Amino acid sequence: MAVGALNVFKTVTSELTTTEQVIYTTPLGYTGIVLLAQITNVSDTKANLTFTLYDGSSNTEILKDFDIPGKDAISGTTGKLVIETGKLVKAYASANNQLKMIMSILESANE
Repeated sequence: MAVGALNVFKTVTSELTTTEQVIYTTPLGYTGIVLLAQITNVSDTKANLTFTLYDGSSNTEILKDFDIPGKDAISGTTGKLVIETGKLVKAYASANNQLKMIMSILESANE
């Protein structure tokens, strides 16, 4: 199967809510490599974050109920995170519209 470009850089942004949401899904024919995952608390009060990798049958927590102080930011990964084809990352927060997430991703063709 032919895919598009060999390497594609993407920036994904999301405003987190109390409902778990899919932040990124690796497309068919690619491996996603998360280069950066930064989460910022834009409010004055503490909020917590749950950030997971889903493989199609189970969740693996990267961060679970992780507290982020008001007006502060954290790195969601301390290194690269490889996400195989069809797998995805999900996240939710303890309060609506307090946490914003930005991810820099390199999609590399599986050829």
